[in-house]
Amino acid sequence: MLVAAAVCPCPPLLVPEVASGAAPELDPVRATCTDALGVLAAARPDLLMVVGPAEGTGPEETERYPQGTRGTFRGFGVDVDVRLGADRGGQVTGPELPYGLAVGAWLLARTGWSDAPVEGLGVGESLAAEGCAALGQDIAGRAGRVAMLVLGDASACRTLKAPGYLDERAAPFDAEAASALGAADLAALRALDAELAHELKVSGRAPWQVLAGAAEGTGLSGALLYADAPYGVGYMVAAWS
Repeated sequence: MLVAAAVCPCPPLLVPEVASGAAPELDPVRATCTDALGVLAAARPDLLMVVGPAEGTGPEETERYPQGTRGTFRGFGVDVDVRLGADRGGQVTGPELPYGLAVGAWLLARTGWSDAPVEGLGVGESLAAEGCAALGQDIAGRAGRVAMLVLGDASACRTLKAPGYLDERAAPFDAEAASALGAADLAALRALDAELAHELKVSGRAPWQVLAGAAEGTGLSGALLYADAPYGVGYMVAAWS
């Protein structure tokens, strides 16, 4: 059963070495993510599932990552490697973490997570709401007390200099998503438009809808801790408990 969730953005710029001289500009986001992860630790889960965007876009594109899976930010020109949760004492075979989950692993390491075993799940951008809900329900049944770290960005079209340029639909979409995340409104999360999310370069839609599926019947309440659009990309932090 899902007992707590933290929703965080996942731009590699959260890692100070990647952001370089711009790192202080995202300090408020990092601090708020730390607060959200504190809610997970306080819930004393038996299992932490880290859910974020997969690198593939096919409707069947999901990938599971066991504890100890490694990731890296070397593709951004920095010598920073991460691992999903504690080292299990052996070589973990399989693919590296996609960047979204690598940011999640970095956030967990930054807060010294040691409260429960950790597993990862990458969710394809094109997965429909029904498929996301089914994944969420599966996650919720994995242990008696499950917590989730849910990673994803809102639109990348909030300003002229944004990665997706300015789109007047972006701010209303982000406001709708922020409201749903802050209120733990499962119906509103399920109703997010997948096609519009794709057009606005939203990476969080599918992970958020997985969270909605996992939270069915739990009665969790939510709090929106941060919502802004530095660099023209919507970043949101929320905590559910």
